[in-house]
Parts: sequence; C-alpha cells; structure tokens
Amino acid sequence: MKFISILLLAFFLSACGGSSSSDNSDTVDTTDTTDTTDTTDTTDTTDTTDTTDTTDTTDTTDTTDNDFVATDWTEATHSKDAEPNFDEVFEDNTVKRLDIVITEGYWQDMLDDMTSLYGAFGQRGNAEFSDENPIFVPAEVFYEDKEWYKVGVRFKGNSSLVSSWQAGILKLSLKLDFDEFEDDYPQIKNQRFYGFKKLSVKNNYNDSSMLREKVATDVFRSAGLVAPHTAFYTVYVDHGDGPEYFGVYTLVEEVDDTVIDTQFSDNDGNLYKPDGDAASFAAGTYDEDEYVKKTNEDEADFSDVSSLLSILHDDSRTTDAETWRESLDAVFDTDVFLKYLAVNTVIQNWDTYGRMTHNYFLYNAPDTSKLTWIPWDNNEALEEGNQGGAVALDFSDVTSSEWPLIGYLYQDDTYKAKYNAYVQDTVDSAFNTSKMQALYNSYSTLIEPYATTEVNGYTFLRNSSDFSTAINELNSHVEERATAVSNYLSGQ
Repeated sequence: MKFISILLLAFFLSACGGSSSSDNSDTVDTTDTTDTTDTTDTTDTTDTTDTTDTTDTTDTTDTTDNDFVATDWTEATHSKDAEPNFDEVFEDNTVKRLDIVITEGYWQDMLDDMTSLYGAFGQRGNAEFSDENPIFVPAEVFYEDKEWYKVGVRFKGNSSLVSSWQAGILKLSLKLDFDEFEDDYPQIKNQRFYGFKKLSVKNNYNDSSMLREKVATDVFRSAGLVAPHTAFYTVYVDHGDGPEYFGVYTLVEEVDDTVIDTQFSDNDGNLYKPDGDAASFAAGTYDEDEYVKKTNEDEADFSDVSSLLSILHDDSRTTDAETWRESLDAVFDTDVFLKYLAVNTVIQNWDTYGRMTHNYFLYNAPDTSKLTWIPWDNNEALEEGNQGGAVALDFSDVTSSEWPLIGYLYQDDTYKAKYNAYVQDTVDSAFNTSKMQALYNSYSTLIEPYATTEVNGYTFLRNSSDFSTAINELNSHVEERATAVSNYLSGQ
C-alpha cells in the first residue's frame, strides 16, 4: 500500500503541476471572466456564519484504504505536539496554495447532501437556513509537496452558502478538521496542520476586492484586540477529473482552536458563539440554547452570561451609575468591548452586533473571570453594507433596548468618554488613512493575478474590472471614515 500511495502522490503532483504557492498559471483557466455568472442579489443576505458546529454529520462509508501509510508525517508538520506555526500558515505577504483531493463518490455525497439541504444546484428557491451542517467527508490535503491524510472537509456558511449554491457558484467556503476521522483511521490520530486542528477556508463572498475578511482582522489585531489570524490562499479541488481552480480564499484561524489557546493565558473557560435573539442581550431574551457553547459543552453552567444580562439591566444603571459600572466591569471586559466597538464602528461592519444577532464570540477568561468580546466573520466589513447599513458613530440609529451593550454603555458618560478616546486612537493608528491605503495597495497587487483569473462558475466577479473597482472603493472608504470621525468628535 505504501508503494501505491507514493505512486498516487506522484501522479497527483504531476497532474496539478506541483504545489507551488506562487504560480497557478499551469492549472488555472485564464479565460476572460467577463461572462462569469453574476450572483445578482446579495443585498438581502445577512449571515456568512457557521453557527451549528456541534451538529456536524459525517460519512465514513469508504473503508477500502484503511491500510495507508502516512509517509509525509513529521512532528513539526503533522503532530499534535507541535506548537502552531503562524509564520508558516498565516504569512501575510504571499498567496499560498492548498490542494484538496476528494474521491468522486465522496464529492457526490457532498453535493447530494447540499441538494437535500438547499435544493438543486444553480436554482434559486426559498430554502430556509438549515439547522444541520453539511456533512464531513475524508479528503487528502496537499500543501508545499506534503500530504495530510483523511482530513475532514465540509462546506460551511449560512446565507453565503445558500446564495452561492443557488447561484450556481461552486466557490463555497470550507471547513477543515484534520483529525475528524481519527476513529476510522488510527494513522491520523491527533493529526494537525502545523499545529492547527481546524481551519476555516472562507470564500470572500460578496466581496469583489477579496480583501475585507483579512484586512478587517488585521485592523482588529493592530488595535490590540483578540482576533483570528488570516492569510490569502488559492484553492484547488480534485474530485475525480484533476485539480480545478476554485479561486482566492481567506484562510481563517478558528477561535475554539488556537485563538483561545494562544491569545489567552488559559483555554479552560467557557467560549460562547451567541446566535439568535439572546445574542442581543436585550431584556427578556435569555436562552441557553442561543448561547452556543464551543467549550465545556457538557457542563450546564451558564451563570456568566446570565450574570451579564442581569447586571446590564439592573436598576442601578440609572440610580447609581458607579455601582452599576463596578458590577458590570466585574463580569464583562468593558474596556475590550469599548475598544472593539470603536474599531468596528469606525471601519463599518454591519453584519454583527448592533444590526445582526451573530458574528462574535464571548470567552470567559479564567484569569479574570470576565467575558471578553472576540470579533468573527468580517467579509461584510469596510463598507456601508445592507440591512440599514453600518451603525452611526454616535449610535443615533441604534435602539438601546434592542442593543443594550451599545446603547446603555454609550449613555454612560464614563464609558462614552472611553469609547470616544478609542475612536480617535483608531483613526490615528490601526485605521490610519495612509497606512490603510498602503496596505490596500500591497494586498491588491499581491492577489490581483489570482483574483482576476478566477473562472466562470467559481467566482463572484462579473468581470475582471470588478476587482479594481472594489479596491478603489476601499481607498475612498478609509478617507471618508477619517472625515466622519473628525466630524463626530468635533461635535462632542
């Protein structure tokens, strides 16, 4: 079997022209993308989040190759004992390449499952978002001439997944779990990708620049906030007929994997991914089912989020503000939230708290016993957006009773002063105009050859000029936001 595996690997690498991270010219269809399929209506889509990871289903029907030998396995590249190699996996100034090989049968299983969830591919319908995730199947992942074995691969997303599928676009977001099938294949027990167990491979939905997911998290991290690492990758999928170019993706670090492992001193706290009415923290919305736990799932302790809701709405907010702040600060890292709120509002990001009840995590850090805010899913950032658009800097368009974490804190003079200071700091540093325009120039130059050669059926671009237009819009946007901040602060 080892000999056959080696032959198959050699055949694969020959077929896809090697696994170079910088050259896709020998495998990408460079046909003019002018006639590529238009995804037309994206204004009503509101969620690119994957919120039901605990309900994953798997398909392990193929047991014909259990005797394979993991010939490429090394401690540094595949072992759980290796520390996460951020420099290797999340390098900023390059476009790397992932090749995913899925058997024809498993690929058909994935497509059939999607059809059962969302209707026929390429046919717009009224399918509702499913409570079930698409199925995982085992696949081989190739990167820099190395193979990762029986990796769990599935489609991911919510409205982005439905909209792409129904528009006939196969550039779908993916989730990779490197030891999902370890019970079926003992050879891959605790398999990691340079120290990472899970990774999101985001399709840059509704973003012709293909930069927003990465740049927004860059800005959050530059501001000193906890946020995932991201990087640009081209993705090729071979599902029986050789590698096909699926386009430019953004690789995103998973919060419940290495983010809490490396950006907090202790990873044993409760991690929540709120979704639904309870995620608003409005009075009367408490629902444990909507505070989706990503750690400590078997423990029924939700006292931390319950306390936050109770204190937030306590009468002391209006009768004894100092006591209210002390109580709130004891359970919620208000300083982190106010900094996040300032950055998020300055850059504009409509598809999250303040407009939508999703796209953030809360982590109860054991060393502080405070819930800490972590932003997530930022492909809709850096624009005015949909659903009423991004919120105003003074939150005059936000109803406090509906979004009390914004409204109640902004109404408090002490918290408002901190927020205003962070707004100024954001435009001075993390979202400085000249800094951002230099970053846009660098990133757009980097990915343009890969973005403009995406092919029909695997792209959201209507034509290659959409990319350059989107980059121009980003450059104008940062100038407009600097002006908006100046006008806002001058009136304070």
